[in-house]
Amino acid sequence: MNKYIVTVMLASVLSGCDAFQGSSLHQAEEAGLVRVTDPAVIVAGASLYQRHCAECHGNNAEGDAGWRQRSAEGKYPPPPLNGSGHAWHHSKQRLVEMIAEGSASGGDMPAWKGKLNQAEMESIVAWLQAQWPDMVYDAWHERQLAKLNAN
Repeated sequence: MNKYIVTVMLASVLSGCDAFQGSSLHQAEEAGLVRVTDPAVIVAGASLYQRHCAECHGNNAEGDAGWRQRSAEGKYPPPPLNGSGHAWHHSKQRLVEMIAEGSASGGDMPAWKGKLNQAEMESIVAWLQAQWPDMVYDAWHERQLAKLNAN
């Protein structure tokens, strides 16, 4: 099958897809709404997560059991990032920003900017999202799509 036929077929399928109603595939990709499935990116993210994040957030991104209660110092413990906590409410961009900037208010997460590059931080987010159950990822996707279409 030549590239033209495949492209036309793909465009036809996507144009009928409710997930991209009101926005193009390009906009969705730019907004980070296309789920990363590249095994190399996921494996790299898993490795980086284990090296830099697992000590606090847990090997399986399960977070601290008391993540919703402030400590005596007024800080929140590391939250779960596996889809069972609040992380899925944030855009990919915001999740990367949190990794880069740390949690100046509310937690003790260090800033990773300068220690991890953009691609490394994005691969960690890709691995985290790969841990999310489909129902959580779908809810995240709908939330982000609504924000994209509102703009």
